Amino acid sequence: MGQSVQNTLFGPPAPQVGQIGSVKGFLGGVVADEPRAALAARDILSSGGTAADAAVALAFMLSVTLPSRASLGAGGACLAYAADKKSINGGVPEAILFLAPPATGSGRADRPAAVPMLARGMYALHSRYGKLQFEALVSPAEQAARFGAPASRAFVQDLSVVAGPLLADPQSAAVFAPQGQPVTEGQNVIQPDLAATLAALRVGGVGDLYQGGLARRLQTQSALAGGPISSDDLRSALPAFAPAIVLPNKNDKVAFLPPPADGGVGAAAGFIVLQHDPSQLAAADARAEAVAQQMRTAGGDPMALLRADVPAATFPPLPASTTFATLDRDGNAVVCALSMNNLFGTGRTVPGMGFLLAASPATVPAPLLSAAIAWNDNIKAFRAAVAGSGQQGAPIAVAAGLYNTLSSGRPMPVPVPDPGRANVIACSRYLPSENASCGWATDPRGAGLAIGGG
Repeated sequence: MGQSVQNTLFGPPAPQVGQIGSVKGFLGGVVADEPRAALAARDILSSGGTAADAAVALAFMLSVTLPSRASLGAGGACLAYAADKKSINGGVPEAILFLAPPATGSGRADRPAAVPMLARGMYALHSRYGKLQFEALVSPAEQAARFGAPASRAFVQDLSVVAGPLLADPQSAAVFAPQGQPVTEGQNVIQPDLAATLAALRVGGVGDLYQGGLARRLQTQSALAGGPISSDDLRSALPAFAPAIVLPNKNDKVAFLPPPADGGVGAAAGFIVLQHDPSQLAAADARAEAVAQQMRTAGGDPMALLRADVPAATFPPLPASTTFATLDRDGNAVVCALSMNNLFGTGRTVPGMGFLLAASPATVPAPLLSAAIAWNDNIKAFRAAVAGSGQQGAPIAVAAGLYNTLSSGRPMPVPVPDPGRANVIACSRYLPSENASCGWATDPRGAGLAIGGG
């Protein structure tokens, strides 16, 4: 009664931090390949979360809405930037690397699998850059899995490519073809087993998937999916923080993903070519691929490799990936590239756990994970974030997308070269400061969403 009278006299109480609507005015921006995941991230920004909080919610939502490229079995790499010299990384972007390694039993497996790394990677990102409670960031994905989410165009397009072999797996068919036919765009997809797994992660913590009850279940059930994952595999697969590859660009600096995300080295190589001559797009593409291939086969110091002459090289067909970027109102940013090492990974869903296993990188080529963040080191302010996908086109997508964005002051003024695709956020006059100069763009040839507020 008292609350009702108070609401009548003064209006309802303002949303608190952690509730959608608690942030007024400029929120930041989100761009992703799957719209519902982008909307989940925007809700987190509206709730007062950081760019990292939004990225975590986005990644877990992708495990529900785009499991073809980013199930809980996925791996990936992110760059995180905190716009404050007193931040944990001193105002310099750093990489969080959580590529999914091969399970030790891959050589004897029917469907060789990788160790799931998405949850551990997101927990690591949140541990250094998050503010909201981690369980609140898992909850939207859990709810979407439990009550259903409309199949997006992005997911249905992926499903159409591999529907035949994927739906031969009874576990996958039960989710993605519940009436005997592949789901169509807009059809509600309910995933109760995945919802239960996400609920266990929310309640028991991410460690449960690697050393607890969920880990024991995964060890048993992954064998039934043809890709056995041992307890040693789960314990030893850890994410890592690493310095980014940093290049100058006029008054700014640009950070690229470092190895083993070798697409970042390729993107840096292509960017250098464009800095010298923007018309040399084909040469930048060739250089990006050659340097990435050299890093993959021979290793070495990335900065030395960027100065070296390397032979021309091309990659075999590479796995699909997906990317996203988030920016909060304070100028903190995250950009990530995720992959299942194959479209729909092994094509097998873990019985009773509801997620697809990623394919083992011991048996398929690894993806070229590519992303970059530009910032001004003097004023500790964000300038741009770009992530690229599109198999061998991912590095040049980042190089060209970033160069064109920085040169024009607009996010992705022209599409990046095929087969690459890009997601971009940019603030031409930096953030925090001129939030009116910020914009976001998803690739016009995809089915993603770029959204912000304020």
